[in-house]
Amino acid sequence: MAATGQISTRMTVDRTLSSSRNAGLSLSPSPQRTLIGVAGRSGIAHRQLSLSVRAINTNEDSRKVKVYAENGAFDLGVMDPSVEPYKFAEPRTIHNDSRRKTKIVCTIGPSSSSREMIWKLAEAGMNVARLNMSHGDHASHQITIDLVKEYNSLFVDKAIAIMLDTKGPEVRSGDVPQPIFLEEGQEFNFTIKRGVSMKDTVSVNYDDFVNDVEVGDILLVDGGMMSLAVKSKTSDLVKCVVIDGGELQSRRHLNVRGKSATLPSITDKDWEDIKFGVDNQVDFYAVSFVKDAKVVHELKNYLKTCSADISVIVKIESADSIKNLPSIISACDGAMVARGDLGAELPIEEVPLLQEEIITRCRNIHKPVIVATNMLESMINHPTPTRAEVSDIAIAVREGADAIMLSGETAHGKFPLKAVNVMHTVALRTEASLPVRTSAIRTTAYKGRMGQMFAFHASIMANTLNTPIIVFTRTGSMAVLLSHYRPSSTIFAFTNQRRIMQRLALYQGVMPIYMEFSDDAEDTYARSLKLLQDENMLKEGQHVTLVQSGAQPIWREESTHLIQVRKIKIG
Repeated sequence: MAATGQISTRMTVDRTLSSSRNAGLSLSPSPQRTLIGVAGRSGIAHRQLSLSVRAINTNEDSRKVKVYAENGAFDLGVMDPSVEPYKFAEPRTIHNDSRRKTKIVCTIGPSSSSREMIWKLAEAGMNVARLNMSHGDHASHQITIDLVKEYNSLFVDKAIAIMLDTKGPEVRSGDVPQPIFLEEGQEFNFTIKRGVSMKDTVSVNYDDFVNDVEVGDILLVDGGMMSLAVKSKTSDLVKCVVIDGGELQSRRHLNVRGKSATLPSITDKDWEDIKFGVDNQVDFYAVSFVKDAKVVHELKNYLKTCSADISVIVKIESADSIKNLPSIISACDGAMVARGDLGAELPIEEVPLLQEEIITRCRNIHKPVIVATNMLESMINHPTPTRAEVSDIAIAVREGADAIMLSGETAHGKFPLKAVNVMHTVALRTEASLPVRTSAIRTTAYKGRMGQMFAFHASIMANTLNTPIIVFTRTGSMAVLLSHYRPSSTIFAFTNQRRIMQRLALYQGVMPIYMEFSDDAEDTYARSLKLLQDENMLKEGQHVTLVQSGAQPIWREESTHLIQVRKIKIG
């Protein structure tokens, strides 16, 4: 056992340690750790971490070294010279490119609806402002929309997209004058008669509730906070026995495990809200409880009649949506993994697997995907997250989600800015650990058309040469394709369309920038490079990868696709 010593980052430990059997062991090199501390959207700071070590033990059987520090034990490394020691952080970001690539969706509510808070959320890292139409009215949401548009009008290199999230067909219990306490084993009933509130019976807001449930079904209240088993039913009453008790308050959400209600996915209220979104030119709809692709086609046909260019994000949160997942993903413009209701209608152990499958399906066909619900739930009331929540964010980032979402944390939580900062910092740190692809792998994904092939190879080239990517786009299509292949550095997407700029705010790795294009390609290149230099996003001597390809040619012949690598020069 060795004497107490110090191990600091960026230092090499070359000290002979003696075990209880007097075996001499040399440790070199030591672990290195870079801690990334971020202020705002793109700051980075490197700090040294010093660990106070009080004992080091070796195990000759496993050839491992265990260090006992003041805050617990950790494995230092495997005593095998052929094995590279683990490095705590080897940031993959290059040229101090510390911009977070995974986007953050923030739900706007009482805690975040002021002009001051929207500005602060945007500077802290919000990329998309979500309007939850289950709460508030059109007047309050109009104020939020106007504030976000005001913020967007002030910048050419910052954009906050607006997402309108429909309420959808929700089955809820009725109003109760005071909470009803349900105890395990107690008999309790739900009736389709309106206005009933007794200690053993309350109303539901859905007339076909009795027809939808069967004896033996499990009813979940508030996403599983309470559960009841259906024992019998009459023409207007469902009789249950409480399995897991709790406090039943007014208008609680009801699910039947493994089943979806037969209500339409888009209700009359939803259509009113959708029209409100058309009038205000929101960027995305998040459509709740989508059961099949017909719902998506119906909404898209309506938007065509309105000449509205709004993307449709489907919320995967019901048992029916899982059954029809391939056709739904194919029909939509993107998806949200809404894990709350998904975990209520299906066994909770299936949710992580479904999350990964939905992300994979979306990425395979170049569509954005958002992971939502409970990501930092504890921060509604507490200033720091649980360690499991931190891991949840990291898993979503590693699985390839375009965006991660905050709901109550920013809508009505006590610490909305801290929640955004935690999400920002964890995502950035996780991205720094992801591998960089510098060689082509066996894939047919890019063989469908020329644009896909160029996006793939431009990403490989940028990764190999450690360069950011610059693309000029009118439709956003090439920026979306580049995002799909996840280059390790930023995709600077210049566009002369404000609507496209805001839409691209959702896509992983894309930094949309507004710029008017001139007829002279070289003039536009020069102005774009100057803008990036002025904002300290590029430095003299740095190389950049320019991509000219996509659905609509700007300065090239339609049949010509170009990838250029240029060196930044001042003047």
